[in-house]
Amino acid sequence: MAVKTHTFQAPKGTRDFYPQDLAVRKYIESVWRKTAISHGFDEIDGPTFEHLELYTTKSGPGIVSELFSFKRDKGATDYALRPEFTPTLARMYAAQAGSLPKPTKWFSIGPYFRAERPQRGRLREHIQLNVDIIGDDSPAAEAELITTAIELLTRLSFTSDQIQFKISHRDIPKFFFLGRGAQENQLEILFDLTDRYHKISKDELHNRGNDLGISNTLLDSIDEMILQCRTEDGTKTILDEARNSGFDPTNFGALLEHYLDSPGTRDWFCVDPSIVRGLAYYTGTVFEIHETTGKERAIAGGGRYDKLVELFDGPPTAACGFAMGDVVLRLVLEDHGLLKPSEQYLPSPDVFVINVRDEESQINFMPLVSSLRSAGLHVRHSYKSTRNVGKLLSEANKARAKFAVILGKELDEGKIVIKDLQGGSQEDVAEDTLLETLQARLANREGG
Repeated sequence: MAVKTHTFQAPKGTRDFYPQDLAVRKYIESVWRKTAISHGFDEIDGPTFEHLELYTTKSGPGIVSELFSFKRDKGATDYALRPEFTPTLARMYAAQAGSLPKPTKWFSIGPYFRAERPQRGRLREHIQLNVDIIGDDSPAAEAELITTAIELLTRLSFTSDQIQFKISHRDIPKFFFLGRGAQENQLEILFDLTDRYHKISKDELHNRGNDLGISNTLLDSIDEMILQCRTEDGTKTILDEARNSGFDPTNFGALLEHYLDSPGTRDWFCVDPSIVRGLAYYTGTVFEIHETTGKERAIAGGGRYDKLVELFDGPPTAACGFAMGDVVLRLVLEDHGLLKPSEQYLPSPDVFVINVRDEESQINFMPLVSSLRSAGLHVRHSYKSTRNVGKLLSEANKARAKFAVILGKELDEGKIVIKDLQGGSQEDVAEDTLLETLQARLANREGG
């Protein structure tokens, strides 16, 4: 009786990256990295798993159900795969706070994990960019984060017609609700409902709020606040009302009116008090980056978190940052047709070597390939045994090689053909000048 074989698949909520898929991911990562570095951020990283306590200290015990947590066999220590980077960043900064520059500008790129139900735009494993400025409490730091994100999106070919930054401040809804009679112990519930405003129906919002002891009057004020901020005059009214209840708009006003008020920036953002960010550690300005159609989840989000470093035994330290995941970003790039065919992100070989000599000459083939590679060229070659040069050239073109090097017995002794696969021209060269000629042709290609 035949033994039934088991079919193995990738774990739910994860992805396999074949060469073309990984090439697209690496393209996105390269734009992230180049943009962050050009804006003065240094790259760091930390472990992909931490002590579980690192996350419960920041977010409370309720976070455990959302994590991949584990113990070693017969071990006593609880660990968790990292769901985000800010606790690791705060731990790292706290450990060397006295010797680090102020401000410290860090970024990181790596895998993150959430034990949640996979759905469009949200997987159990994803790649994420984190960009943070630590030790600067001015609105200039927040503006630098936002302009870095704008530059990043611009390099990915987005425009302000396609992407919008929704910016707010945690104290705007706080003092708005307090001015409408809310109690301090109701604020987190109201923040959570405000955060869900665009995700659930009005009836569901009221039902949830009523179940948690929030009056219909306060629930209606969420709708009023958000709708009023859709106009410039309405936004001013909401800000004035929050100011009258105790909100200090100095830094937030400076961010909007001075640091972000330029032709290349102003079109990218709007004030939206529905952006409160669900994480309790945000202390001031918050923002999310959305596709203007609203088709996908937020592309990125962040804000100011001035108490996190202190929570991990560091000194009182101002901080702000944002995170951007690759899953939603790639979906939005695809939605807007901003990605080339995936094979075009694969590295293009400098040379594709074709051998149509007789079998006795084959012994010289690999030494030639090796010598070109040793000189620093990206070299591939055919594994097919055929004398049909057309088929072999087709293979070289499919690999997107710049030049083909053809060895053939019909050529004069010691001669080799170099064919320009983009321009179509070809020339015979002596074998001892092959490398020099190729390097010159490649340099001309780069210069042209």
